[in-house]
Amino acid sequence: MHNQTVLSHDDTMTILDTIYEKADSEDDSLAVAVVDAHGELLGFLRTDGCRLSSIQIAISKAYTAAREHIPSKELGRRSREEGFPMTNFGELKYVTWGGGVPIVVDGEVVGAVGVSGLTEDEDIAYAELGIQAIADDD
Repeated sequence: MHNQTVLSHDDTMTILDTIYEKADSEDDSLAVAVVDAHGELLGFLRTDGCRLSSIQIAISKAYTAAREHIPSKELGRRSREEGFPMTNFGELKYVTWGGGVPIVVDGEVVGAVGVSGLTEDEDIAYAELGIQAIADDD
């Protein structure tokens, strides 16, 4: 039998609330998805003014990071450098833009955060901010 760490509702809300507070103070428009280790949605936020396309992109970024256990940007880099087209995965939800970051607890990926709507670097920074908020709670 295996024991597994999972994200709680409180963890999910801490991530979303932390990102929301910063986005609100910066007047940034974005979409945020928090997923479990399988890439399934646990929580979602879309701020005022966020483009509709950012909804699915944020969810897909989080899904990609959770399923592959690496940041979505890293998967894109590897795909380009190693000449392994993303179509070879057979997974149409995978994206290779930055903004999907896995949540790692004790060396185990327990979920991921995906952010979309800003620049790639800003999306990554927001995702990392949300993850740091639950790490600080430990």
